[in-house]
Amino acid sequence: MSALAGVLVTAAVTPALAVTGLAANNSITMFENLPGFLEIDDLAQKSTIYAIQPDGSPAAVTSFYDDNREEVEFDYISQYLKDAAVAGEDPRYYEHGGIDIKGTLSAVANEFIPGGSTRGGSSITQQYVKNVLINNGMNEATTEEEKEAAYEEATATTPERKLKEMRYAISIDKKYSKDDILKGYLNIAAFGGQVYGVQSAAEYYFGTNAKDLTLPQAASLIAIVNWPEKFRLDYPDSETNGANTVVDGENVPYADNKSRRDYILKEMLSEKKITQEDYDAAVATPVQPDIHEPTSGCQASPYYAYFCDYVTWEIKDKLDKADTPDVNEGAEMLSRGGLNIYTTIDMQMQDVATQALRDNVPSSIPEMDLGGSVVSVEVGTGRILAMVQNTDYNVDPEVTGDNYSAVNYNSGIDYGGSSGFQPGSTFKTFTLAEWLIEGHSLNESMNATKRNNWGTFNDSCNGPVNVDGWDPGNDEGGNGGYWTALFNTINSENTGFIAMAKQLDLCGIKNTATALMSAGRADGGELGTPAGTDWTFQPSAVLGTEEVAPLSMATAFAAYAGGGVSCTPIAIDKIEDAEGNPIEAPKSTCTQAITPEVAAGMDYALNKVMTQGTGTSSLYKMDTSGTPMIGKTGTTDNNEATWMSGASSKVATVVGVYNATGHVNLRNTYINGEQAAVLRHNVWPRVMDFANMKYGGDAFPEPNSEYLTAPQANVPSVIGLAPDAAQKAITDAGFGVALDGEVDSAQPKGTIGEQSASGTAPRGSQIMLKVSRGNLTAVPNVVGQQADQAEAALKQAGYRVKRASEDTTDDSKVGIVISQNPGADGTAKPGDTITISVGKKSGGGGNDDSGTDTDAELPGGGG
Repeated sequence: MSALAGVLVTAAVTPALAVTGLAANNSITMFENLPGFLEIDDLAQKSTIYAIQPDGSPAAVTSFYDDNREEVEFDYISQYLKDAAVAGEDPRYYEHGGIDIKGTLSAVANEFIPGGSTRGGSSITQQYVKNVLINNGMNEATTEEEKEAAYEEATATTPERKLKEMRYAISIDKKYSKDDILKGYLNIAAFGGQVYGVQSAAEYYFGTNAKDLTLPQAASLIAIVNWPEKFRLDYPDSETNGANTVVDGENVPYADNKSRRDYILKEMLSEKKITQEDYDAAVATPVQPDIHEPTSGCQASPYYAYFCDYVTWEIKDKLDKADTPDVNEGAEMLSRGGLNIYTTIDMQMQDVATQALRDNVPSSIPEMDLGGSVVSVEVGTGRILAMVQNTDYNVDPEVTGDNYSAVNYNSGIDYGGSSGFQPGSTFKTFTLAEWLIEGHSLNESMNATKRNNWGTFNDSCNGPVNVDGWDPGNDEGGNGGYWTALFNTINSENTGFIAMAKQLDLCGIKNTATALMSAGRADGGELGTPAGTDWTFQPSAVLGTEEVAPLSMATAFAAYAGGGVSCTPIAIDKIEDAEGNPIEAPKSTCTQAITPEVAAGMDYALNKVMTQGTGTSSLYKMDTSGTPMIGKTGTTDNNEATWMSGASSKVATVVGVYNATGHVNLRNTYINGEQAAVLRHNVWPRVMDFANMKYGGDAFPEPNSEYLTAPQANVPSVIGLAPDAAQKAITDAGFGVALDGEVDSAQPKGTIGEQSASGTAPRGSQIMLKVSRGNLTAVPNVVGQQADQAEAALKQAGYRVKRASEDTTDDSKVGIVISQNPGADGTAKPGDTITISVGKKSGGGGNDDSGTDTDAELPGGGG
C-alpha cells in the first residue's frame, strides 16, 4: 500500500513535474529517498504567569508567547469545529490515507504551473505536516534570520517541498489515528496574527472556549484557516472584511469571512453534518466577533507589572544553559514553551502595597524625577510577597512621559532594575552586625565626638584607609559625645557609627553586608567597587553611600529577623510545562550570614529603634504596633533618598522614596502638603499592618548577656601626669577621655589633679580629667596630740581650727585629738578650716567648746 501510494502521488504530480522539467523516474527516486518519519516537536504555546489567590486557587496575571496558543484535548473541541474543518478543508479526510488523490489531481497543476492560481489541494494531514515543519523549524532557530529561513523552507512552493509533505503525510496517517491528526491540526492551525489553535482563537475572537462555540462561530473560525490574513476578524476597518462592509448597498459585517463561512456551512449541510434548519439559521446570523485582547507581556498587567518583569528575568537567568551562550533557553521556554508559572506574590499584600504607594507617592511631579518603591519578602524563605513602584510600567519607546518607566527600582541591574540607590542609615545595620561579630557590646561606649581628623581605618582586604579631612556630622547637629552602640543605633548617630567602624575591620563590614544582602551593589559590582572601577570600600560607606537594590535590603532585614539566615530572593514557587509536568523552578539559597546570637543582639537594638528611636515615626501609625518589630530609617546626604526598612519575625518590608535621577532635597519638596521625606512613614505602616494581621509575628529571642553587658577594663591612674601623657594613657587603655577644667589639688600645677573613674570602668566609656591648680597642701596629722598642741601645729601650717568634743570612757583620751577632718591623708588650701574632735569624759562636767572656731588665741593665753 505504501508503494502504491508512492506511485499514485508520483502520478498525481507528474503533469506538474513535466512542465518544470523533472522526469517521472526522478520524482520516484526523490520520493523513495525522502525520510518517511516526521518528528513532531512540542508546539509553541503561550506561557502564563499566575498569582495565588487567598483561597489557594491560581489567577492568571499575564501571558507570553511567540504563538498565542493553548493546546486542548479532542473532547474539548466543539463537534461543530471538527465537522467544519473536515467539510470545508478535506471532505474525504476519514477515507484517504493522508493524501486526497482526487483533490491533489484537481489542484496540483495550478499550484506548480507558472501563472496558475494557487488552489487548496492539500489534505488536512498535509496541512498539519506543513505546520509541524514550520513549528519544528522555529523551535530549532535561534535568531530572527534563522526563523525566517525556516519558515520559507517549510512553505516554499516547490515540487520538492510538496513531495516531502506528501511523504510525511502518508507516514503520519499510518502512525496516528484520524482523530489525533485532526486534534493536532486544530491545535496548530494559524488564525491570524499571533493567534494559533482553536482554543486561543475561540478566546480571542469570541471570548469563549473551543468546546462552547456556536455553529456560525465555529464556521467563521475555520474560514480564517483558509487564508488567515484575509479572513481574520480583528480588522474592523477593512473595506472587504470589516464591521461596516457594504455589499450591493447592504451592510454585511465581515463580508469576506461570511462568504467563506457560508461556503463551509453549505459543505457541512452537503456532508449531512447539520440540518437544513441549522444551516438556514447559521447563514442568517451576522458575523459578530467579540475581540478579547490577550493579556500579553508585563505591560498588560499594571498591578503586577514590575513583579512580572522580575519573574521574566528570573526565568531567563535560572533556566538558561551555560553551554549554549548564543541561546537563552529560559527566554525560549517563556515565549514558546507553554509554561505555567506559579509565583510567590501575595495578591492581598500586593494590593495593599500598591494602594499605599499610590496614595502617597505620585507617578510623577513637576519638581523632580520622583521614585518610590515597596518590596516585601518572607522571612526564612526569600519569597517575594509584594513588589511595586510608583511609575507606570512601559517598554514601548514610542510612549513617553515622566510617569513611565521600564526600570524596576526594586531590583538590581542584572534583573532589569536600576543601578541602585544609596540606602543612607539603613546601611548602618551592617556595621552594627560587625560590631557584635568582633566581640563588642551594645552598651559599650566610644568617642563619638565630631571631628575632621578621623585618621586611619583598618581594612584587611585592601590595606589601611586614611580619611583625614572628612567631617561627617549628625542630623541633629551638635558635637557628638561619648555614646554607646545602642544609643548610636536608636538615634542613628553618624559620628557614633564612624567611631564604631574605627574600631572594626572595613573589610569585615563589607563582607558581612554582602552576606546579609546575598548581593553586592545593584550595578553588579562588589560593595565599594562600582562596576567597571577598581575603587575600594571606604569609611563613608558605613553611612550608606553604596548604591544597592531595595530588594537586597529587604533580604538583609529578613535575615536579621530570621536568626541570621539570609535567603536569596525568589519570585517563583513552581513551574509546569504545557502537559502539567513539573520543571525545576529557581530555588532560594539560604546561608547562615551571621550567627543566631548576633542576630538576637541585632533584633534587640533594632526593636528599640522602633519603640524609642527614629522608627517610632512609623510605629505609632500602626494598628498592629504590639507585634514585635525591628526597623531602621535611612536618609542620605542632602535628603535625596529616604528609606524605612523593617520586619516582623515573618515578613520584611523596605519602602523607599528617592530621586530616580537628579538631586532634589526631599525635605524641601512637598506632595499634597506633606514633606516628601516623611512619605515612607505613611506607606510602610500600611503594608506591615496587613502583613502582621495576615502572617502574625513572634517575639524575637533574648540576646546573650555578653551583647548587653558593657565589658569592664582597668583604668590607669594618671594623677600627677601631664595632660597629654594622661590622655594617651587613657585612650591606649580603650577609654574615651576629655579635659574638664581645673581642680584644687595638691598635685603640681598643670598636671592631672583628678580623674572621674579609677579601678575599672566600662570599656569605651569616657574618663573626665581635671587639671590641678597646685593650690592644696597636705594636712598635718594631729590625731593623738594634746588639743592645744594640735591646734598650734595646724595654725602653724596656715589653717583655721575648729574644735569639737567627742565622748570617751577612756581617761587617757580626754583632751586628746581623737579624729580630724580633713584627715591626715587629705589636702586643703591655706586658710581652710580643719575640724579636730577632742576627747571628753562621758558624763563628766566642764565646759563644752564644741564648735568653737579657734583661729585666734583664746583669752588668757589658752584653755
